[in-house]
Amino acid sequence: MLSQADLKRVRALHEKKHRATTRRFLVQGRKVVRELLDSSWRTEMILATEEAAEVVGAAAVRRGVPVHIVPAHELERAGTLETGNELVAVVVMPEQAKFRAPGAGELALALEGVRDPRNLGGILRIADWFGVRQVLCSQDCIEVWNPKCVQSTMGSLLRVEVRYARLVDELPMCGAAGATVYFADTGGVPVFDVALTRPAVLVLGSESHGLSLGVRAVMEATVIAVPRVGKAESLNVAMAASALCAEFTRQAR
Repeated sequence: MLSQADLKRVRALHEKKHRATTRRFLVQGRKVVRELLDSSWRTEMILATEEAAEVVGAAAVRRGVPVHIVPAHELERAGTLETGNELVAVVVMPEQAKFRAPGAGELALALEGVRDPRNLGGILRIADWFGVRQVLCSQDCIEVWNPKCVQSTMGSLLRVEVRYARLVDELPMCGAAGATVYFADTGGVPVFDVALTRPAVLVLGSESHGLSLGVRAVMEATVIAVPRVGKAESLNVAMAASALCAEFTRQAR
């Protein structure tokens, strides 16, 4: 049985400072926890209702992960979902990978100032969908271990490498390694009119601020845009990423 002290430590992972000091975060829900147990990520323990424990029991036993049956009212406090807090896994954060420029035929994404957890989570799903294996985040992006972000990835976090670094340092390194760098901006050339090449890094900023002058000035890059036909003022960064990744994929075929 888990003690109240153990449950308190799980609840503390709702907060960024505790995730940072313990290097632990939460994964929740049947789908994502099942995917977690099929991955190589280290799961420390799972809190579950009796019914939900049966869903992941065999996989947890195979991985040697303890499953603790917890009363529903305690799971509601341990989890962060608005409803359905029936499975809460405590997961060890992987070590951040070292710098790696995109290889032959590869597309990577770089994000600046993306602070909405659902936008970042959505971008990781988009990356996973289009086969993008690396997402580079500026240091002022939202923390990927935020529970809302983790949930929004719907398991894609387990398959897409996320790194935090200074874009002004790493974008030139990618260019020097042979990658073409593209800046996304509403004032850019319509992406359908650009012959996209790989390896490539697609750099996107937030909907409200776009890319900073510092990032724009760090190197020469082709500026591309999702062409607008209607009258919508803007697209959020996840929408723009989806449209641009689709065109990168189309041209690569």
